[in-house]
Amino acid sequence: MNTVKMKGLLSQNAIYIVLFVLIVGIAVYDPSFIAVNTLRDVLIQSSTRIIIALGMAFILITAGTDLSAGRIVGLSAVISASMLQVSDYPRRFFPDLPELNVIIPIALAVIIGLVCGMINGWVVAKLNVPPFIATLGTMVAVYGLNSLYFDMEPNVSQPIGGLRPDFTTIGSGFIGSGEFSIPYIVIIAIVVSVIVWVVFNKTKLGKNMYAIGGNIQAAKVSGINVSKNLIWIYAIAGALYGLAGVLEAARTGGATNNYGNMYELDAIAACVVGGVSTSGGIGTVPGVLVGVFIFTIINYGLTFIGVSPYWQLIIKGLIIVAAIAIDMRKYATKK
Repeated sequence: MNTVKMKGLLSQNAIYIVLFVLIVGIAVYDPSFIAVNTLRDVLIQSSTRIIIALGMAFILITAGTDLSAGRIVGLSAVISASMLQVSDYPRRFFPDLPELNVIIPIALAVIIGLVCGMINGWVVAKLNVPPFIATLGTMVAVYGLNSLYFDMEPNVSQPIGGLRPDFTTIGSGFIGSGEFSIPYIVIIAIVVSVIVWVVFNKTKLGKNMYAIGGNIQAAKVSGINVSKNLIWIYAIAGALYGLAGVLEAARTGGATNNYGNMYELDAIAACVVGGVSTSGGIGTVPGVLVGVFIFTIINYGLTFIGVSPYWQLIIKGLIIVAAIAIDMRKYATKK
């Protein structure tokens, strides 16, 4: 009986054990990895990825997928950055644009992300297009739209720089001082995580989301308006991608139309490794956070100890395949 309990405990907490072993392994090789500054860097690098992955979790739990996430991130980054350059920058995107309140471009970028997500949801829910195809089309269209916007005169596809300090402070500023300061971007990621946890666990939308992913036909029979819920779920995910794009522009101090490229694959991988089922109906916020941290530590930690980026890709690929295989095995066992 104790053995059975132990196996169950290990199975339920496998993701946390993997994260712990990963940290310990790198720290044994190089003890300086567990310094406060390193932890701070990992948190900063994880912040926008967490927000994107949480948006992706909404979709995956409904048994869908979203290939447009990265391109929505890029569009939102370019939109916000193009409107928040200092007035004396020699290559302003909008030379005659007056200085706007920083909230206006940020809100606009998030709303654009929300609208893109709502379009995804409408195509999936109303036109019955499979999420993979629907979001693939949106991915291509959004990138084209972003590239057209980015190529407008006088910018003509030049990287957008010279961003205002009141905007870049959001991505690089912090509360406190020294090693124990807390970056604003980390605080934003924590707040978003708490809000998403509440939506997942304490709201009607969250309950409907799990019901749709668990069994869409049963959800319809029980009286859930599946179409309406799917549209809102995709819209919320799009808004989160939009927010992540804004934060990426603020963190890096610039933007191009290639921002966010392939971010959706990292988000899907983090969700799956964090226990979000590709078959739908299963997923938690803590699991998603740990999934993001695992991949950030793989990227940051292995670079920290001098492991080739190519080996990092191999390791990440193996982890993704193993996580999917375990997920599908669990799903087959339940059936």
